[in-house]
Amino acid sequence: MSWHPQYRSSKFRHVYGKAASKEKCYDCVPITRNVHDNHFCAVNPHFIAVVTECAGGGAFLVIPIHQTGKLDPHYPKICGHKGSVLDIKWNPFNDFVIASCSEDATVKIWDIPNHLLTKNITSPKKELLGHIRRVGLIEWHPTANNILFSSGYDYKIMIWNLDTKEDVISNPVRILDAHKDVVLSMSFNTDGSLLATACRDRKIRLIDPRAGTVLQEASYKSHRVNKVLFLGNVKKLFSTGTSRWNNRQIALWDQNDLSVPLLEEDLDGSSGLLFPFYDSDTHMLYVVGKGDGNIRYYEISPEKPYLNYLMEYRSHLPQKGIGMMPKRGLEVSACEIFRFYKLIPTKSLIEPISMIVPRRSESYQEDIYPLTTGAQPALTAQEWLNGVNKGPLLVSLRPGSGAVNSLPQFLEPEPPMKTTDLSQHQGRAGRMTLENMQKPSEIEDSRKQLKVEEKLPKNEQMRLSNGFDIFECPPPKTENELLQMFYRQQEEIRRLRELVSQRDVQIKQLELELRNLCMDTGGY
Repeated sequence: MSWHPQYRSSKFRHVYGKAASKEKCYDCVPITRNVHDNHFCAVNPHFIAVVTECAGGGAFLVIPIHQTGKLDPHYPKICGHKGSVLDIKWNPFNDFVIASCSEDATVKIWDIPNHLLTKNITSPKKELLGHIRRVGLIEWHPTANNILFSSGYDYKIMIWNLDTKEDVISNPVRILDAHKDVVLSMSFNTDGSLLATACRDRKIRLIDPRAGTVLQEASYKSHRVNKVLFLGNVKKLFSTGTSRWNNRQIALWDQNDLSVPLLEEDLDGSSGLLFPFYDSDTHMLYVVGKGDGNIRYYEISPEKPYLNYLMEYRSHLPQKGIGMMPKRGLEVSACEIFRFYKLIPTKSLIEPISMIVPRRSESYQEDIYPLTTGAQPALTAQEWLNGVNKGPLLVSLRPGSGAVNSLPQFLEPEPPMKTTDLSQHQGRAGRMTLENMQKPSEIEDSRKQLKVEEKLPKNEQMRLSNGFDIFECPPPKTENELLQMFYRQQEEIRRLRELVSQRDVQIKQLELELRNLCMDTGGY
């Protein structure tokens, strides 16, 4: 009989949750009172979007991430829906595009301007018409650009290709008609080739979204599933739901065998839903309770007992919904590995909660920040529809390693080459490295980009700051606003330094490419 040590070695054993101070919260936000079981909040490194309460139709707010404190009661809204907004999701490859779905049976795609909003936005960029009943869920594809999934109360999941010039799209590219009741949750595996769904008929289904076929189906009667989640590349599924005795329950499943769960555990007797979140970089799983203030977190291991309980963040303020910041928006200098945005409707407050690894050193901790998913798509929409699978493009979170934010395209599209690609190809020889990273057409694009930027007046170049027009921001009126503006300027200085270093790398690459071209012509 093998002996297992009682204590397990882990760098995340002492992770703790830290709520933001009052000055860094978002106050006076009219959070929706809708009882639909969704997050009602979406976050990216530029904005926080939250579904709001309004009279007639549906609306949501888009607030710049640094604009903390009290919100103006007349702050502009995005209000083009005729029914209540049920779900909102940011495009993972463009921080200025957001999708929303509503009780009016439509899905709308919105362009958010790069300056502060001055009036309500009522006209969407695109409108998707296909569902005949209200649409309760939307999900962007994790690796393919402009592919959106929507699920409605007509029991259908529709796949939309947004790479079209039409403003109104009424024909989805695929319709998945495998469910006999309302779909409660959708989750993709890492490369987006598989879709897991939780349905109101208490079944978990594993679906090939392009073929529309059900590969696996779980009908385990003692676990009534509400939410399901793919656990990265470990080929496991995690689900939350209720037991036969109405206790809140979590379960772990083998992706290749959904007949019986690998692990099943009752948590408590509360009635609120459990929202699961998984960080594939640290293999940490977070379980957030709706209607209470608790966040439990676990570490996933490939061997038994699979699920290792770490700790629990407790708060007396209950959350109605929750938002999650992508890894590229975290503060790595503070060893922050995850950040939630907690919706507290009783106080009209949005409270950031940071999950932090306690470290004494202030330097970059490479062991807790492996390469993570970046803001560039790995595939075009048509490539994915044609059957191509590809994992996400990875970037480093090390400061100065290159821009990882998906910025708006002000002038011309920048080439997709990033400085982080250099570190991934260091082992290869000179000319092959550059040919793999940049094509001649992309080099021409970068030259045109530099020429256009040189022609711009200096004041026009200085106006664009982190995607915002700094002249649109009002002058600071209080000491707190002055400090916030100072921190923004410090962030802008850091960003410009990174941009200069990135330009230097591009110049060196162009010089090497010219040298290779000269060698080729000299050989002939």
